[in-house]
Amino acid sequence: MKIGIDKIGMYTPKQYVDLVELAKHRRVDPAKFTIGIGQDKMAVAPLSQDAISMAANAAAKILTAEDKAAIDLVILGTESGVDNSKAGALYVQKLLDLPNRARVLEIKEACYGATAGLQYAKLHILQNPTAKALVIGADIARYGLDTSGEVTQGAGAVALLVSAKPKILALDLATSYFSEEVPDFWRPLNQMIAEVDGKYSNEQYIRFFKETFADYQAKTKYGLNDYAALTFHLPYTKMGLKAMREILPQVDEAKQNELQQHYQQETLYGRQIGNIYTGSLYLALLSLLDNDAILQPGMRIGLYSYGSGAVGEFFSGVLQPEFKAQLDPMYYLDLLAKRQKLALDDYEAQFTAQLDPESENQALTDDDPFAKYYFAGIVDKKRVYKAK
Repeated sequence: MKIGIDKIGMYTPKQYVDLVELAKHRRVDPAKFTIGIGQDKMAVAPLSQDAISMAANAAAKILTAEDKAAIDLVILGTESGVDNSKAGALYVQKLLDLPNRARVLEIKEACYGATAGLQYAKLHILQNPTAKALVIGADIARYGLDTSGEVTQGAGAVALLVSAKPKILALDLATSYFSEEVPDFWRPLNQMIAEVDGKYSNEQYIRFFKETFADYQAKTKYGLNDYAALTFHLPYTKMGLKAMREILPQVDEAKQNELQQHYQQETLYGRQIGNIYTGSLYLALLSLLDNDAILQPGMRIGLYSYGSGAVGEFFSGVLQPEFKAQLDPMYYLDLLAKRQKLALDDYEAQFTAQLDPESENQALTDDDPFAKYYFAGIVDKKRVYKAK
């Protein structure tokens, strides 16, 4: 039985920061941002868009009434949760009017959460082949103003519909994972921004990739020549390339060039949106599928997920005959083109803006034409989400 990704949808807020302008404002050579780490723009979420509303917006793009009726598992992978107890996926379930006879939960492990959800969903469908599962990675990456990590911020969500007989990518059951407690990235409970040891985190990302790729190779006997493309969790677009270069010597120069050409296509969305933590790997996958004209059914795609702290996983799947028909690249081209550039003063003001923790009732509005749902504020200390 084939199990995998049937549909994939994405949402990112309507506003962004131009990183050339930010570099000049921070008195940094713009090439350090645009070439050194490979970023052009950085999505910025207003208060009216959080992990939950963005998750619902990403899923709303792809779900039909028939899909919704079949969903009996909803998983939100996020490290931008809004409640220490209640799963954000419960809000998503309500907003999307999904069945109540469903398992609904939230998974946290840095940027790995959505991959944990995808693997859970894969096994769930194996046991329940007529059902469908909704897995979403949604996050707002925050490192602080004028910090080394500022340029690797971003906001967005990617939704995956998982089913038997998938139309996009059939996933192998085999997978390889590696975990170890490492202090490369963390966010204390009393902080809105993350702490990160950037150089050390890059080293761990590459180490975990080499561990999982080698183990997967041993389990499956797939060599690098068996992959049309490798997709990576991309906190910034040069990160995956650093890891891939560690294994490129396994193949000849022609194959190395082919893999690197495909890699450029998977970075196109990330260059304009930035880091979306749990959704970043799947943003890279969507970017590859939408923008790479060379990909054909039957080709194998490798996927590497990394969540600081740390967990890494490598797995793969095969593109299905109907995969191109499930994509809507013009929609995302339009979404990205119609975003609004924030003045840097407005960006800095929005970064520090928060709801008043002492107020029990606060209202928000949202005018993003690509957002069906938004965070409408607090009523009697309860979060309220609305559809437009």
